[in-house]
Amino acid sequence: MAEKSESRSKDMMIFVVSTIIMCVLLWCCPAWFWVPLPFVLTYLTKAFDAI
Repeated sequence: MAEKSESRSKDMMIFVVSTIIMCVLLWCCPAWFWVPLPFVLTYLTKAFDAI
């Protein structure tokens, strides 16, 4: 159970960092915001334990 909690917190941290990166890219060079988008969506679903 502790391993699952650690994994979820790691997934949530990766989601937050990739979301910040995506927002920065959307602000400075909008044509490249889609590059971190797969990481945002994948780790969001993993953090919610949907996968």
